[in-house]
This record gives sequence, C-alpha cells and structure tokens, in this order.
Amino acid sequence: MSYFPAFLKLNNKKILIVGGGHVAHEKLEHLLDFTKDIVVIAPALSQAMSEKIEKENLTFHKRVYKIGDIKEYAIVVVAVDDIPLQKEIFEESKKYNCLCNAVDSVDYCDFIFPSYVKKDDLTIAVSTSGASPAMAKHLRLYLQNLIPDGVSDFLNEMKELRKTLPKGKERMKMLDKKAQDYINTWSK
Repeated sequence: MSYFPAFLKLNNKKILIVGGGHVAHEKLEHLLDFTKDIVVIAPALSQAMSEKIEKENLTFHKRVYKIGDIKEYAIVVVAVDDIPLQKEIFEESKKYNCLCNAVDSVDYCDFIFPSYVKKDDLTIAVSTSGASPAMAKHLRLYLQNLIPDGVSDFLNEMKELRKTLPKGKERMKMLDKKAQDYINTWSK
C-alpha cells in the first residue's frame, strides 16, 4: 500500500531519535530543516552526529533506550540495526499515539522520510513508498535542478499578495495565472 503524502507542522511537537550512527545523522539532518525540538538517545554517537548535536545545542542522553522514553514525544525515529528493538518501540508508540519511523523496517513505520527539495518556503517531496529510494533520490535531484534560485523571492511576493488582496475567485485566478507564468519561464 502507498503512503499518504502529508506535510506535518512540527511546531510544539517533540521528536526523539533513538540511535547515534550514520543513518540517525541523516534523519537528524532532514528533521533540522523543519524543527530543532529534537532529543537523541544513544549509547554512542558517530563523529558527525556528535558535532551536529553540539552545533544545534540539542539534548543528548548517552544511554540505551528504556521503555517509557517515548511517552513525551509526538514522533520517534528508531535509527538502530536492532530489529527487535525497532519492533518494541513501534508497538510501544501505539500506547502513546506517537508516530514512529523505524529506518529500513517498513513494517514498523507509521510514516517514511521522502526524498525532498527544500528552498525556503518551497518543499517538494518525492516517494516511491519504499519501492526504490534510489529512484526517489534521482528524481529529487532532477527536480532540484529545475527550480531557479529566485523561487524564494517569487514565493515571498505571492505570500504578500495573498495577504493584501481580498479573497475570492478573482484573487484565485490572478494568483494561479501568476504562478503558471512564473513556472513557464523556467523552460526558456
């Protein structure tokens, strides 16, 4: 079954990462594009993970995961190779209504991390529902190369227009045409 694409507002949502290796670092990098309310629990950290936690001033608990650690979190990312621990945390997450992502174990995931392009307010996510992360990555790179550097300026202009123009069909038509015209300039 495919995953439903959704963009979550992470304001006031605490996130826990269990694990401190390379994959945990990748997930941390992605999450930091959207929030800093992240805590890490791991018995050890990779050099890159340690540097990122220090640079971003994140909370780190140097220890193994304990039952109950997730009760305060909205989202948990389980980035460890220990499949029984992934399953245990996934099952526990149901008790606390916490969304869970166990890396490389789709059976223990409420959501997956898409490949994405982020340029200020513009975020484009690409997913193959786990069928081919390589395909999602290369499609992301292709799309990333299509988007001009000035897209942020255009989006700021559109944001201001939405604030100042009265709501209604005319505003919707004008903004739609403006967006279409802007995108049409990309191929020239």
